[in-house]
Order: sequence, then structure tokens, then C-alpha cells
Amino acid sequence: MKINTIIKYSFFTAISFLSLTSCGDDFLDRKPLGIATEGEAGIGGAEAKIFGLYSQLRTEGGVTDWTRHWFQSIRSDDAIKGSIPADASAMGNIMDNFQYSKTEGTAVANWNGHYKLIFACNSVIADIEAIQNPDAATLINLGEAKAMRAFAYFDLRRDYGEIPIITKKVVNPQDEIKAKSSVAEVDVQIKNDLQFAASVLPADWPSQKGRATRGMAYSYLAKLALYQKSWGEALGFAETVINSGIYSLYPSYSTLFTDQGDNKSESIWEVQFARINKVNYSNNYWESQGVRGSGTWDLGWGFNVPTMNLINAYEPGDIRKGATILASGGVEGVPSTLASIQPYWNKKAYTDPARRAQEGENKNHWTNIKLMRYADVILIAAESANEMGNTVKAITYLNLIRTRAGLANTTATTQAQIRDAIKQERRVEFAMEGERFYDLVRWGDAVNILGILGYQDRNKYFPIPQTAIDKAQGVLIQNPNY
Repeated sequence: MKINTIIKYSFFTAISFLSLTSCGDDFLDRKPLGIATEGEAGIGGAEAKIFGLYSQLRTEGGVTDWTRHWFQSIRSDDAIKGSIPADASAMGNIMDNFQYSKTEGTAVANWNGHYKLIFACNSVIADIEAIQNPDAATLINLGEAKAMRAFAYFDLRRDYGEIPIITKKVVNPQDEIKAKSSVAEVDVQIKNDLQFAASVLPADWPSQKGRATRGMAYSYLAKLALYQKSWGEALGFAETVINSGIYSLYPSYSTLFTDQGDNKSESIWEVQFARINKVNYSNNYWESQGVRGSGTWDLGWGFNVPTMNLINAYEPGDIRKGATILASGGVEGVPSTLASIQPYWNKKAYTDPARRAQEGENKNHWTNIKLMRYADVILIAAESANEMGNTVKAITYLNLIRTRAGLANTTATTQAQIRDAIKQERRVEFAMEGERFYDLVRWGDAVNILGILGYQDRNKYFPIPQTAIDKAQGVLIQNPNY
């Protein structure tokens, strides 16, 4: 059984810190789900607060819970709402049909949850920066906080475009009110945070998996540059990760999305889930995507299910199809009677029946969420090299992905053919993982491909929640056409 090291370490670090600062508090109400603690970061305090941020990354509603697949997967042509028609029907209309809402609760949670994480990061960053002559360990903690803040801003940038940049500690509600900055200005903020993180973070945390690393920072720098179409920078940052020698493609795509694939060679950054002594340290991300049945097949709520469009997109012999698509009445034993609810389910949310029996729990609360995989870095390098005209390098990287998938080398030779081949590989490699919608937008393909579903150009960005607009009293302006 996997023991989640960052959660265990978080628990003991928090014990030490709390024993120094608040002996009267009931720690059992916090373990290990606390958020960053207010106050100065003294001896031992910075690390305790950093582990509070990792806990918040996992537990804050709207960041890595089910809100994530509503925004990042269901809006694409690869997935639909799923479940039964009446369940979350409002959100289904919002995301499947691009009828965006400024007021629906789950949609609002995306904005609020990310900013709560940013505010917590700001608090820790301010406390550390107030220390005179911080030691190397504390600078690493500062890098972790900035890396997490950059991650949150990158999510928001993709979902809303122009957003407020708030980097100061929030002391009163007025501190949360700020006008939007341009996408270019947001990108500068993200890049500055990631470059600092890359300069201080270690290459690896052998005994504390899940903590931000230098590779994580460079990977997100590469991805940001990809969105900016800064091809040279994207390739350079991606190859910094590739040439580090730390990462490699996990040999078995079929087990990559089980707990056996957690924190392995392909992992660059993962949200750490665990079930320890029958207690779940997780959220509803996987549970909400599990097969919706009864008895032994009550594995979840049944959301975020694959479309026939996606199923038909796989080449014959692509092993990724069997690792992504779970059929009612298929080889895994899902009853055919469940086809009346959904004919297909997200296999990446599925778990080994033996593990379920061992845990005494049907729903997946132990497999990590893989936020950044080495495969993404390789395909960023391939796309960037191709756009720079280096088709030989692009093909080399592309074939690494195809080989792991059990496919022959690509037959593409021209830049245009390779571009199409990379688009295909990104689709099937990251199916149901939340990349497809954003890829279609940045490629300029969204109107052509998603238009039949109701997508319009304005839908590349979501409206800012009305509660945020109202609170700002004219300072924060709604996104265009909403």
C-alpha cells in the first residue's frame, strides 16, 4: 500500500509547529487539512506553512476538486457531463453547451478557490520575505509558495484571460479588490514566480514526493511559453527538463493512472491523495468520476465521461484507448445494465477491485492527480521544435510518445503534417485530463471543432463571477460579451 509521503510529513511538521505556537488548539481538527497559518515565519514556521499550502491545494474547493474537470475536461469535444440527466443538469448545460453562468455555484468556486490559494501563498511569501537573511531551506520554501501561486495564476489565466494580480498579503476585504491586468502582465507575474522557483528549488525530493521541484517550475515555464507562442523559450525550458535526466516516460501507460503509477519516473507534479487507516486525505475529484452504479459498482457519481468522438479518434492498436475508455459491459466487468446510465466511463478514474476490497472503500480516494507529466514536456518540445522549423527534432520527440503507446513511428514529414500529428497525439495522450479545450483555443481550432456544440469565440474565457464584480464596486470589469 502506498504511504503518501508529503501527507505524512505534513502531519508531523504541523505537529511540531503547532506545539510551539498554539498548544491549546485541537490539532485533530486540522490534520493534515489545514491551510497556511497566519503570523511570522520563525524557526520551523516556514515549512509548516508550506505544508499548509499543499494541504490547501488538495482541499480547497475549486482548485483540484471536481470543479477542475468541469472547467478543464467537460468543455471539450472529448467529454460530456455524464451521470444521469437530472444530476447537475445546470452545470451540464453550462459546460456541455457553452451557456456560461456568472452565478452558478460550481463555476463561482473555480474563481474563489484559486484566489483563496493565491491569498494563502501571498501570506506565506510575505512572512518569509520579512525575514532578514533567510537560510537556504527557507528560500526553498519561498520557491514552493511562488511555484504554487504561479500554478494558480496559470489556471486562472487560461479560464478568464485578464484577471487581477494580487501579490500582497490580504489583511482586510478591501485588499482583495483590484482591477484586471492584461494577459501579458499576468504572464510576466507567472514567469517571475516560476523563474525564482527554478533558481532555488531542488531537483527532487526523494523522501517527500509531491513537493514542487526545479523540474516542475521549468515545465510550467515551458507550458506558459507554449501558450505565448514563444517557441524558442518553450523548447529551451522543455529541454532543460528533458536533459536533466531525472524524468522518463513510465513504461506502462495502462497502469500510469493507478496508484502504481503515482510519483514514478513520469511524475513532475502530482496532488497527493492517500487513504491512511481508513481516513481519506483527498477530495471528490476521482469520486465524482467513478462508475455510477449500485452495490459493488457504486464507484462514484459518474461525471466526466468520454464521447464517441474521442473513442473514434484513436488509431488501431493504440494502448491508450483501453487505458482511457471504460465500457459498460466491457472486459473490466462493468455490468452492461449500466449502459442505460452511461455506455462509457473515464477509465483513468477507475481502481483495482482488490484495492477497493483492501480499503473497504469503493470510491477512489488514493490515486494522485497528475497535474504535470513528462509526456507533456516532450510534446511541448515537439510542438515548439516543429514551429521553429526543426522537423527532425519534432519527429524524434513525437515518436517517443507514439512508441510508448504501442504505435509505429509517425509518417508525417512536412511541418503542416507534423503539426497535425502533434495535435492528434496531444488529444489521445491527455484524453480526459483537461488539456483538450485549452489546446483547441490556443491553436485557433475551437470555433471550427466546438462550434457545433454551441461554442462561440467569446467562450474561450469564462465570465468573472458576479459576486466578485459586485464586491469590487466598479473596479473589476466583466469579460467582454457577458
